[in-house]
Amino acid sequence: MLRFGTDGIRGRANETLTVSLALALGVGVGEVLGASRVIIGRDTRESGPMLVAGVAAGLMSMGVDVVDLGVAPTGAIAFASSLYRLPAVVVSASHNPYFDNGLKVFSAGGRKLSDQDQQAVEDSIEAFLHSNRPRSIAAIGTLDREDVSFDYRRHILSSVGAGRDRGSLRVVLDLANGAATSVAKELFGELGVQVVRTLSDNPSGRNINEDCGSTSIDQLRRAVVDSRADVGLAFDGDADRVIAVSESGEVVDGDQLMAMFAPDLYESGKLKGAGIAATVMSNLGLHRAMERLGVSLFITPVGDRFVLDAMEANGLSLGGEQSGHIIFSDYATTGDGLLTGSMLIDLLDRSNAKLSEMSEAAMVKYPQVLISVTVSDPKRAASSDRVRGAIEMAESFLGGSGRILLRPSGTEPVVRVMVEAETHSQARSIAEGIVASIDC
Repeated sequence: MLRFGTDGIRGRANETLTVSLALALGVGVGEVLGASRVIIGRDTRESGPMLVAGVAAGLMSMGVDVVDLGVAPTGAIAFASSLYRLPAVVVSASHNPYFDNGLKVFSAGGRKLSDQDQQAVEDSIEAFLHSNRPRSIAAIGTLDREDVSFDYRRHILSSVGAGRDRGSLRVVLDLANGAATSVAKELFGELGVQVVRTLSDNPSGRNINEDCGSTSIDQLRRAVVDSRADVGLAFDGDADRVIAVSESGEVVDGDQLMAMFAPDLYESGKLKGAGIAATVMSNLGLHRAMERLGVSLFITPVGDRFVLDAMEANGLSLGGEQSGHIIFSDYATTGDGLLTGSMLIDLLDRSNAKLSEMSEAAMVKYPQVLISVTVSDPKRAASSDRVRGAIEMAESFLGGSGRILLRPSGTEPVVRVMVEAETHSQARSIAEGIVASIDC
């Protein structure tokens, strides 16, 4: 039985994620959402055109007209969905290797599908895949290609404030050989900064995320220091997340970025809902920083879908994940690394301070150790008396100076043990002790 994950359907292209499945998804979206037009966009993977063709064929067979944006960041696709009030399909596996791909659906307006619509699309896909009877639709949809990059860039510029002189800021970009290559250089040029180096800007279809981008930050760290830049920005394959690097080469992750953005929004009266949303994996330092600021931290399960749900339920304007997937709900309907990077550029410019100083002042990052343990039954392993006893003992030892999280995976046969403490060695020792108590 097919089920959407927290970020749509993902799998190895042409193996688990087939053209037949893409075709069925197109049929399902056309049948369930009932739109006359649907947007499609993709990242730079070699399987992208194949899967786009499959989705488009399914939609057109249902009489739906297709608007193909070509290579475009997820943020741009969601922007187009919001601008035109049309559903959209994103063909991307985000930060995964090139041989994977994915299919994610936005409802009209650029938001994730409701649970009801998602279930209906899943059911329609299953019915199509297991039916020998072709659908009988008289009309056949059309296929048009459109470029929204100009409008998307204008939207980001208007969100952060255009017209400022930011020429003193020196920036290095790592585009992950992904979707950011379609707009990033033009965008940051229009922001008025000096883009002194651009890394991973030559997509081949197979080099997306390969030793580059937000999940492989070392080359950006070296480039920032060597270029004497003020900041480096690393995106992932679909550019829905960004990780920053300070002028001294230190990594500034999503938790630290939110700890910087939150007080700025708070002071300007733009932090809605008197809080922010973050996942259970957020660093303890972010918890402490929000306590000092006097705002709430709404904790969600891992996954941007859950962060978005919490933001909508509590009327929040800021939320995100440690991975750099950050949502500014006043300006976007989903995580957008290019928007977040632009917001950071604007904050640095207005603050006239070094990124290293700002990130250190925003929060103290607690050492964090994460260990994954392969088990036969994750839920049972995580709830045994022996494990609970080990956690209680460790929590008593830590007091208020650390945090322990035990999380059975919903997609893999593993239990993840995360420990934060005042020192890395302490966190490692406690994590290993808990791991030893788990019955594999």
